[in-house]
Amino acid sequence: GISPERLTALFLELVRIDSHSRQERVIAARLARELPALGAEVWFDDAGTKAGGTTGNLLARAAGTVDVPPLLLSAHMDTVVPGEGVKPIVEGDVIRSDGTTVLGGDDKSGCAIVCEVLRVLRDEAIPHGDVEIAFTICEEVGLLGAKHLDVSGLTARTGLVLDSDAPGYLFTRAPAANHLEFVVHGLEAHAGMAPERGINAIQVAAEGVAAMRLGRIDADTTANIGVINGGSATNVVPNLVRLQGEARSHDEQKLAAQCEHMQRALEAAAARHTLVLDGRKVSARVESTVERSYDAMAVPDAAPIVQLVLRAATALGHAVESAPMGGGCDANVLNRRGFQVANLGTGMRDIHTVKEWLRVSDMVRTAKVIVEMLRLHARG
Repeated sequence: GISPERLTALFLELVRIDSHSRQERVIAARLARELPALGAEVWFDDAGTKAGGTTGNLLARAAGTVDVPPLLLSAHMDTVVPGEGVKPIVEGDVIRSDGTTVLGGDDKSGCAIVCEVLRVLRDEAIPHGDVEIAFTICEEVGLLGAKHLDVSGLTARTGLVLDSDAPGYLFTRAPAANHLEFVVHGLEAHAGMAPERGINAIQVAAEGVAAMRLGRIDADTTANIGVINGGSATNVVPNLVRLQGEARSHDEQKLAAQCEHMQRALEAAAARHTLVLDGRKVSARVESTVERSYDAMAVPDAAPIVQLVLRAATALGHAVESAPMGGGCDANVLNRRGFQVANLGTGMRDIHTVKEWLRVSDMVRTAKVIVEMLRLHARG
């Protein structure tokens, strides 16, 4: 069966390999050595060239022993900042970061689980169909690996992404997300000598953001302003501020309405800031850019992959339920690219923080569910 010791050893090795987004070459090379030892053929696509990274996505296929449709298992190799020089601390069943970096369980837990599953399938001669693997790059910077994934070599069209926290959940619904950028234009002037000849872009931006509904908007929708840049010196009335934010929703109409609301809040603030300069009316103004980051995902509970996972969990005496999640992942993209995939939790916790941790037993549990799923699938 699944070996906690073997899974832990590989996971600890993987998290010690630096792999910020666009810098995944070393971890990809390590996994490309692991997979053939587990009976899989490997190849790379050219996503790295398109995403501006050091390697493409790592793809693999472990040939099946039973003639059933292939299944895809996917995880991403990149981590967020600060993720260099990870020093994992093992405390019994718990592995955590030392508080100076993320741990990298997001998503090296997924990578390690896939490798352990393949090992058990091979070592115990468990009947299974073809298992195809996609270890992606640049997930954390806009799902770029999945967006540029060369799917031509893959025959699987359903499967699992292993990239979420709670191990008792199969995430089947995820929101669409928009990226918003606002440029607020004011008018520069000397802040001491002639402030009345200026329009303060920071003040305009502040009023606009203060009027926005942000955070949890409703059960479907969230919004955030996450980056603000502007100003040059304390004695200059600032003429330019750049804001970056996002909005997410499971409902397209709510998403559109939220983005429009954020835009209008800034435009209303700008409209209040006007002056007449040398007989000419000057107003603050806002340039708004709204771009789709990724589309929503909604896999029905009746989908074969969902039913397969739930059956496998039940057979093992585990409770797994389908649920919505608030984040996006490669599954959002893959579900728009001809696949039907759900996102199974691996147990990573407090991700994207230096307090990140996970339980080995959660990884083991997820790995066991996948092995059982492949066994059930082979029986048809």
